[in-house]
Amino acid sequence: MDYRTPLTVRAQEGGDDAKAVIAAWNKHFDSLWDPASPPPRRRRPLAYAARHLTRRPAPRRRVGRMVETGLRERKRQRTIQVLSDTAVRLFVEKGFDAVSVAEVAAAAEVSKPTLFRYFPAKEDLVLHRIADHEGEAARVAGEGPTPLAALRRHFLAGLERCDPVTGLNDDPDVLAFHTLLYGTPALVARLHTHLERSEAALAEALGGDLDARLAAGQITAVQRVLALENWRRIAAGERVADVREDAVAGAERAFGVLTAGLPWLA
Repeated sequence: MDYRTPLTVRAQEGGDDAKAVIAAWNKHFDSLWDPASPPPRRRRPLAYAARHLTRRPAPRRRVGRMVETGLRERKRQRTIQVLSDTAVRLFVEKGFDAVSVAEVAAAAEVSKPTLFRYFPAKEDLVLHRIADHEGEAARVAGEGPTPLAALRRHFLAGLERCDPVTGLNDDPDVLAFHTLLYGTPALVARLHTHLERSEAALAEALGGDLDARLAAGQITAVQRVLALENWRRIAAGERVADVREDAVAGAERAFGVLTAGLPWLA
């Protein structure tokens, strides 16, 4: 069956020219609608498709903010690191008291207010290098199997890898930093502030009561004295290889005393 209209046949067989066929189609189309009803809405298919297919999706603002925040945080961390490294270099070369904050800011190519925005105190420029260790004891104590066993294991592992925090490290830059740190009264006082915060975090991890605070004080003191003893020997000219055995033995004895005195943590 041929479903073509007479107009379609005429157009396909070339019976009329193009203009005549188009005019006939328009007349045929208009005859299909009731004159009393409103004319049908005629869309422009190509324009409609172009408008909707080329429309850009709404921006994902949340993702954009996350990316922007990540970039801003990385830039902030780079600035902090540059300021700290510049300050330590100048302090080692000239002495802590001989270098002003303005001089550090100028060397790092930032303004003095910018420096203070990242480091409220001059001492913080140096202590930034150990600030990450503030909550370390509290975190390690929770690794088990018991708090003292975990802390002992962590300290011995630090001696094995010559972690600067244990004092058993003879790298020239580490020695220079420790000499600056322990040889400057203002920095020693600031160091004790960091140790107090670390002790408080450990006490909270151990339960937060009086017994926990007493235990945290003893553990923090043991780790500090062990590290200081290792640094003193290294700074006096001994090699790490010569100090390591005594450092391990000293740590074992110290944690043995803690285990005997704090059985509830062992």
